[in-house]
Amino acid sequence: MRFALAKDSLRSAAMLLAVCCALMGCAAAPPEHADNRSDGNLSITADRLILVTVDNSTPPMISEPGSTPHGYSAASSYALGDQARAVSAALAHEYGLEKVREWPIVPLRVQCLVFALPASADREGLMRRLSADRRVKLVQPLQLFNALGAADLDTQPALTPDHRTATNASPYNDPYFGLQHGFAEIDAGAAQIWSRGEGVNVAIIDTGVATSHPDLNGRVTLSRNFIDDDMKAFQSDRHGTQIAGIIGADANNGLGIVGIAPAVRLQIYKACEPARPQSMEAVCNSFTLARALGAAIDAHAQIVNLSLGGPSDPLLSQIVGYGVQHGIIFVGAVPQSGRLDGFPLSNTGVIAVDQSGRSEGTPAVLHAPGQDIVSTAPDGGYDFATGSSFAAAHVTGAMALLRARAPAMSAAALEEILQRTRSLQRDGSDTINICAALDAIAPHDDCMHSTRAIATATAR
Repeated sequence: MRFALAKDSLRSAAMLLAVCCALMGCAAAPPEHADNRSDGNLSITADRLILVTVDNSTPPMISEPGSTPHGYSAASSYALGDQARAVSAALAHEYGLEKVREWPIVPLRVQCLVFALPASADREGLMRRLSADRRVKLVQPLQLFNALGAADLDTQPALTPDHRTATNASPYNDPYFGLQHGFAEIDAGAAQIWSRGEGVNVAIIDTGVATSHPDLNGRVTLSRNFIDDDMKAFQSDRHGTQIAGIIGADANNGLGIVGIAPAVRLQIYKACEPARPQSMEAVCNSFTLARALGAAIDAHAQIVNLSLGGPSDPLLSQIVGYGVQHGIIFVGAVPQSGRLDGFPLSNTGVIAVDQSGRSEGTPAVLHAPGQDIVSTAPDGGYDFATGSSFAAAHVTGAMALLRARAPAMSAAALEEILQRTRSLQRDGSDTINICAALDAIAPHDDCMHSTRAIATATAR
């Protein structure tokens, strides 16, 4: 997906309508899939919607009878306070706004509201008035973002049984292991001798994921849908499924591929809507992404993969900033333009990743394989994908291996080590090298020696 789920063409009226329809259904009663529905005008397009936050720092805490309050970190116990409720209603009345959706952003202690503007209202002028209102903490447009993968399904080479290349000399029995050039280029195999990402929670904020895929069986500990209640579509989404496989597909199970960090605990948050069934193109908005980010923080994610991109966004920046301050690692994908000034890459602390061979010489960017990467696909299949989305997934997996080995090391320190230990490829491009990074963290591991030993055994 080009977030490169992101293409300008996705911002058509039809897609805007689809996104807004998704927005209206982004919260439903079952806690695994959504929260609090409310009625609204489904014909509203994104350019007639705004986001507003108001203070919600002293809401009531709701606990079940006989239970001990979980405190502020428990989203299920954090409710809308009377003051925030009154302020929200007053703003709607005084500015002629229609409340479309609302949700408490737990980390920021605010209530987030999506308002529809009156038909004749000037959005910029109304936002200026709201920003001057002392009751408003933040006001911004509802913005759109796109997933960042390159070509769509019909341009990718298909996998066939002839591609099964694992041999007895391979350290893995996964039949497509021999096709995982990206896995080999970053020395993931030898690194897994020392770390497999044990105990690390990795959040994927993307489209849905085929959590029932045999190579992802047991890898997903949490999944939530902030688009709708269609779990059949959730399972058939392609972009998120391929991201999940690169990061955490099972190893040595006689199936498909090997994930970079096959022992991680994956959390899946669907915040992006595919343009078509199983399309690599998808679109998200400020509200769905804010909900997913808040949920990931509340679920104690240690690493968050954001293979998407779009304009700078004040609300999303606040949430990511909170996460960075609390030690969460955020990995983002560089868009096709190469610009780093949009969300999420403009946020301090977010690790920017591009595919090897692109944006070389940019010190603020890590590089990883992103061309013709084989990974899991819906319906139990496997397929190739290209784009910075999938390079970012390699770095997310690498960060999981490093975080498991050095849990106290900061995101900035881990990023610096990956930059310092990157390796040069035959074509002159560079890529991360997990083994070299592990050796920099714990020299006694001698991961690079393990790499040479595995290469010798495989050659035989």
